[in-house]
Amino acid sequence: MADKIILLIEDNPDDEALTLRALKKNNIASKVRVVRDGQEALDYFFGPEASANPVPTVVLLDLKLPKVSGLEVLRRLRAEPKTNMQPVVILTSSIEEQDIINGYKLGANSYIRKPVDFDQFMEAVRQLGLYWLVLNENPPS
Repeated sequence: MADKIILLIEDNPDDEALTLRALKKNNIASKVRVVRDGQEALDYFFGPEASANPVPTVVLLDLKLPKVSGLEVLRRLRAEPKTNMQPVVILTSSIEEQDIINGYKLGANSYIRKPVDFDQFMEAVRQLGLYWLVLNENPPS
């Protein structure tokens, strides 16, 4: 798993720290790159320095982002041939049914609500890591 990259798109410093802690506690040794708003996420994939950025094994995408929303980031990823098969897991605290519908309509691979309870969050991250970094076979780059 050490050679696999997780791109965490998260604007909340507490949720970022919690996610990083959960990954570490679950021995998910993948490198994690963090971007903190929707524009920074789009720049990661399409900006002038994009070719230097490693292709993530999985993107963990929050929905409520500054500058560009998570759903717009997802729409743009799916619209471009070089990123349209990029695995994207929406990891959000949103309980809005419309967010779930829109996320899947735009091509999210999975939608996970961030559990409020720390132990439940740890278990969710453990399962997420097991599936996306160990079991899942990504499309060729």
